[in-house]
Amino acid sequence: MSFDIPSWLSMPVFWLAAALILAVIEGLTMGLTTIWFAGGAVVALLAALLGAGLGVQLVLFFIVSIVLLVGTRKLFVKKLRTGAEKTNIAALIDKEAMVLSDIRPMETGIIRLGGQEWSAVCGDEEKTIPAGETVVVKKIEGVKAVVVPLNK
Repeated sequence: MSFDIPSWLSMPVFWLAAALILAVIEGLTMGLTTIWFAGGAVVALLAALLGAGLGVQLVLFFIVSIVLLVGTRKLFVKKLRTGAEKTNIAALIDKEAMVLSDIRPMETGIIRLGGQEWSAVCGDEEKTIPAGETVVVKKIEGVKAVVVPLNK
């Protein structure tokens, strides 16, 4: 039993289709993973157009893909800041807030943070922070902000 490749499917067509499919997947996911394999497919396409054998094409595809993945992914992730944007609670850390009601030791007070009122406790459990003082949010514990005075 033999397997015949359709006449319209040459290796350059295969590698071109692979590169396009991988590029489309990257465009849909933006995960910076399949784009490197699309680059490998383009190199394999060039090798196929130059008459290289299937083994050479496959080796080039894998080597170029891995080199691109390992060598440039970190740089692009850093440049594009993929996954580096703070969201939700993490975006509030290190933000300044205004104390609306005194924050006493072992008691909660109220702060205005990003246009919203929050319950807050002092990071120094022995200190009172008077209303009107500016504080910095150090962490969020449940529904309370843990704050310290700005000048600390």
